[in-house]
Amino acid sequence: MVEGPPVRNADAEACKSLSLENSVELLRRARGGEDQALDALIGRYLPPFRAWARQRCPRWARDGWDTDDLVQDTLLQTLRHVRTFEPQQDGALLAYLRQALRNRIRDAIRQAQRRGQPVTLESKEPDLRPSPLQETVGHEVLECYEAALERLGAADREVILARMEFKHSWDEVAALLGKPSADAARKAAGRALRRLAEEMSRGG
Repeated sequence: MVEGPPVRNADAEACKSLSLENSVELLRRARGGEDQALDALIGRYLPPFRAWARQRCPRWARDGWDTDDLVQDTLLQTLRHVRTFEPQQDGALLAYLRQALRNRIRDAIRQAQRRGQPVTLESKEPDLRPSPLQETVGHEVLECYEAALERLGAADREVILARMEFKHSWDEVAALLGKPSADAARKAAGRALRRLAEEMSRGG
């Protein structure tokens, strides 16, 4: 029986070790020039951010680029060039990356709005896009939500993002936020959502 080269086993062990590290430690190592740590971070955040971005970026604003490519490029550039941000826990890094991607998507939407949306008069397919009123109402509610979210404390904001936007399990939310248990994370989310509702009711 021929055994594989030892280097492959070493690589496999290194990858396994990286997969168990928290994101804050991986970020520290990536800043130090470790490509494996950067790759591990990208692999960890890419799937949930892809799903999140598809919900946030309308098809008419994409103009030939792929949402997945946009997400991957944003995460890569943000993680490579972040210098001053020092997250204390994984939830803070999640919120930081989410803000970077949100800014990138907003820029893409503004560019698409300046160009104007293409209209095909001869199309026989039903137009399933929301009406201008629906788009306006949806946009206004989203902006109200985003503004209220920014007024919350970091801990409240992070638990809402982890659970409501990125759909993490309660055990995962607890790990992201440094909570002792899933039940503690659930209670923290309940308090955060009440504060969010209060802020949204105030508007502004």
